[in-house]
Amino acid sequence: MKKDAKKATPNFKGLPARLIPTVSPGAVERRAVSILLSALISVEAFRRVMLQSIGRRVGDRTLISALTEVIFLGDRPLLEQEDNGRPDGALVLRTGQKEWKALIEAKTDSDDLKEKQVSQYVDYAKKYGFDAVITISNQFVAMPDHHPVAIDRRRLQKLELYHWSWTFLLTQAQVLLESDDIDNPDQRYILQEVVAYFNSPKSGVKGFTQMNTEWTELAQRCRRDSKLKASSPEVQNTVASWHQEQRELCLQLWTKVKARAETKLPRAHRQNPGQRLNDDCDLLVKEKCLRTQIVVPDAAAPLDVKADLCSKVITCQMTLTAPQDKKSTQARVNWLLRQIPEASSGVDVPFDIWVRAKAPGRSADGSPVRLAILRKEPLLIYPKDQQETPAPAYFEIWMESTNHRAFTGRSKFIEELEQIVPSFYEHVGQHLKAWVAPPPKMRANAEESSEEDAV
Repeated sequence: MKKDAKKATPNFKGLPARLIPTVSPGAVERRAVSILLSALISVEAFRRVMLQSIGRRVGDRTLISALTEVIFLGDRPLLEQEDNGRPDGALVLRTGQKEWKALIEAKTDSDDLKEKQVSQYVDYAKKYGFDAVITISNQFVAMPDHHPVAIDRRRLQKLELYHWSWTFLLTQAQVLLESDDIDNPDQRYILQEVVAYFNSPKSGVKGFTQMNTEWTELAQRCRRDSKLKASSPEVQNTVASWHQEQRELCLQLWTKVKARAETKLPRAHRQNPGQRLNDDCDLLVKEKCLRTQIVVPDAAAPLDVKADLCSKVITCQMTLTAPQDKKSTQARVNWLLRQIPEASSGVDVPFDIWVRAKAPGRSADGSPVRLAILRKEPLLIYPKDQQETPAPAYFEIWMESTNHRAFTGRSKFIEELEQIVPSFYEHVGQHLKAWVAPPPKMRANAEESSEEDAV
């Protein structure tokens, strides 16, 4: 892709995005936006990945330009506004006669996006012929086309609205640096320096570190089995925080496994974040639980993560189909045990690993058994009074945290989650393989042989 810093866009202007911006020490947002936009211009692989995340495919003929501190020409009232009334940046892509323009608005540190300001930039974008608004903050979303701020969809006619979290951007850059996708050593060096800056506390970039302010009180109410209301701020804000933490968990796994870990969402939730929020609020009210599924590419099964606010237990689990070509209970259990390293039962593993057999049909399921005990006696997968139960159809394998104090603090809960999920994948998940039915064998044609012998 070619750079195009000369061709002016007729109805707005700004300063060129710079990798080393000359702004005041306190202008954290301006500096972050300038560095980011400059990196998009300078590093082809980073540009390609980030623009693809919002559905924009770019080729060698595409020209790109980026500006900061955008002002609109001929709009005197806007020029007289304070700096916080101006969009932080603009990104322009041109391919032949086609042009695509996006306004950029960013927040750093604990400064969240507000509905009023986002709506204002949506109006500016429509008025001045922009195709999209891209917001960036430390708020997390499930996907870039989801947004942390509720905007009336009627305002978005013929306009796209996207959101990147700073952590998402940083993770994308880190994954690229650990791959072979950047051939140019100069571009690799530039991206390394960009990552170093955004990893600095002074950049204003931070991950999701604590739940909403209502979290502790809500957890106590669930413990008392108090009635909750799905439309209440405490429930809505808790679920919104949970959605942000889901994304943070995915990003952390993504960095560790060098593969794209994603939240597993039904199509309805992918297309409608509002419905996702409402459905998960209903689930919290009904079950007093927070749930999510995380998909790691080529893993044997999704990771089922559950936080039970009544029992104050966090679990991370995978469910595997038992090998149907093995007939006995012991053979099926041994198939599972052979996959999990002996070290996973050791003292260095921070959480106990449990296994439960799911019996076929209406037969009673087995009781939870610690992995260390099951290694010594595989038949304990079923209690002694259930030894006649048919061989397991499925196995549930999980880690659980019973640290009740994790539910008493907004940060403690996040810390516990971000310890147990990677730990489970490291000690269990990455070692498991799904059972695959063997190909059918050719049958010996005994009947034909008998007929030939008779002739």
